[in-house]
Amino acid sequence: METKYQELTSFIKEKFPNQDFIPLHAPSFLGNEKKYVADAIDSTFVSSVGAYVNRFEEMMCNITGAKYAIAIVNGTNALHLALVLAGVEPGDEVLSQSLTFIATANAISYIGAKPVFVDVDRDTMGMSPIALQQFLVQNAEKKADGFTYNKKTGKRIAACVPMHTFGLPCRMDELIAICNEWNIFLIEDAAESLGSYYKGKHTGTLGKIGTFSFNGNKTVTCGGGGALVTNDEELAKRAKHLSTQAKVPHKWEFVHDAIGYNYRMPNLNAALACAQLEQLNTFIANKRELTEAYRQFCAMHNIQLVTEIENTKSNYWLNAILLDNSEEREEFLTYTNANGVMTRPIWQLMNKLTMFQECQHDGLENSIWLAERIVNIPSSYRPL
Repeated sequence: METKYQELTSFIKEKFPNQDFIPLHAPSFLGNEKKYVADAIDSTFVSSVGAYVNRFEEMMCNITGAKYAIAIVNGTNALHLALVLAGVEPGDEVLSQSLTFIATANAISYIGAKPVFVDVDRDTMGMSPIALQQFLVQNAEKKADGFTYNKKTGKRIAACVPMHTFGLPCRMDELIAICNEWNIFLIEDAAESLGSYYKGKHTGTLGKIGTFSFNGNKTVTCGGGGALVTNDEELAKRAKHLSTQAKVPHKWEFVHDAIGYNYRMPNLNAALACAQLEQLNTFIANKRELTEAYRQFCAMHNIQLVTEIENTKSNYWLNAILLDNSEEREEFLTYTNANGVMTRPIWQLMNKLTMFQECQHDGLENSIWLAERIVNIPSSYRPL
């Protein structure tokens, strides 16, 4: 088994030469980043008002095909705002994944709602339509007000938040159909999937709202940064209003008509984001080329690489391999990190964390299976 570790580690080092330690995903600043940031500084518009914020929103619309995009300070805040727009209230429940980054569950908690965890599919690592439907049939009922309630807790199930794990689109058609049947507001957590497509449509544009992250480790980064996209004009107007402290426009008066949030992306971050978005196609083509190299290597060495399902196109933000069990996973993690190659396990399941231990779930068979086996391997852009 150690030979397999050595061979893969050596292969990764060949793909990322001349590095003492190969990170999991490093940012690449190869375009107009310094120029645009300097321009933003020279303009003196460095906070949440500025030309680059508007330009960023236009670019996000062009890239995703969404009618509206709102620049948000980070992906977690974008998801929190999406839940607010969806009408989620304190005491409600929100269906999500246990196999996710903690931001998903945290954003639900900010509202005072409670996550309910349903299982994922093994091939996408995203929410399973079969698990979602089974959970609702067994645990939910629609009442006269048109909403769906949890029969066990009596709480309203207000929203559903599937995530496109590592940039791999999940089965959106089925998830949307189920949520429509049960009158549950669907929000896509597309934090990791900028440049990924499901049946020709960009992730984040299939649900009623989608959210993205531009954190330092994402395919496109502006240090922090997020975005909310939608095709609904009223939701877009409300999102922009709430993200700017719900301030009513006036030349000098400070009038606010709702509880708002200081969630607008600063112009400095937007300048960096615009320069990065100009290179998105180059980044993704490069990353998909790396994935193909990994695929060929893994096929020859009996290693299972997780790849996109039919009718989807992944940005392959982070490549992932499936090992045989948790023991092999730990051995691989120990060996690679000790030999100059950063690898990481998938996140600890949310229901295993202290603050979410009491949350209802459906057994999470696939989530547990994946958590014991998945390891991410280096996936950065590589200058060729």
